[in-house]
Amino acid sequence: MEGDNATNVTTFILLGFSDLPVLLQATIFMFLLSAYVFTLLGNGLIIFVVSMDSQLHTPMYFFLRNLSFMELCFTSVTVPKVLVDFLSRERSISFMGCAVQMYIFFTIAVSECVFLLVMAFDRYVAICYPLRYTTLVSPTLCYQLTMGSWMIGLLVSSGQTTFIFILPFCGSNQIAHFFCDIPPLLKLACVDTLINELSVFIACTLGAVIPFLLIICSYMKILSCILLISSADGRHKAFSTCASHLMSVFLFYGTAMLEYLRLGTHPSTSKDRLISLFYCIVIPAINPLIYSLRNTEMKTALRKIPSKMNEK
Repeated sequence: MEGDNATNVTTFILLGFSDLPVLLQATIFMFLLSAYVFTLLGNGLIIFVVSMDSQLHTPMYFFLRNLSFMELCFTSVTVPKVLVDFLSRERSISFMGCAVQMYIFFTIAVSECVFLLVMAFDRYVAICYPLRYTTLVSPTLCYQLTMGSWMIGLLVSSGQTTFIFILPFCGSNQIAHFFCDIPPLLKLACVDTLINELSVFIACTLGAVIPFLLIICSYMKILSCILLISSADGRHKAFSTCASHLMSVFLFYGTAMLEYLRLGTHPSTSKDRLISLFYCIVIPAINPLIYSLRNTEMKTALRKIPSKMNEK
């Protein structure tokens, strides 16, 4: 379209769930508030427990603590704004605020995708090469892998955010979503967004699909190693540890790929918002349960916290 048919958008309106009945909106608000509080408490508790208990100062729990930190940041990028919008008639967000929200959101999302692969690598080395584990997975390597995950997220998010916000936007500034996500923003552009959709597909393939396939390959190898363990207790412990991580992988990757790999193939619906709601708030809220309830060492450390606090 010609430049005079586009508008210089300075503010976006996040429609969120405003099209739903009031009673359903109130239900979603209470659910979001409860889930967000639970996310803060659950992931915060994991960070606190792992930091306090010296027996948990191992690569596995170092990665778990960083995953919890990612989950806290991931949820806090979107949910507080959504909660405020529920209580306010003015659901606006500035052009720059929208860009910043998208940049931070996708930085954490891509970083977490890569980081889940890092955690799978840690489990692979621990189970398949137990005698060389402490040598191969050194503290220095743990920090390097963590920083590498964040750097990949920053680079991918920089490109995607730039490609979106250099687009000219048409008359409507209403985003049919509860945060600044790529699909609804592309629908407001005045130009053909095929290149943008292709770039999102490539980024999703590199940042999510390939890590997911590598995780599956690593767990096929892990499974074969577990079956060779002679001790029944050893097999049970290995299975329990891997099951927690695999559950997080399938939940996070499944919903993320469902949302972005089909970009441009269907009209936006309320189902898209529900999918986003799932990976934005539900997964970060249940991850502490997945990792703590299925982990004997975490449960033992949790029981020791009151006595440690009394000693101080």
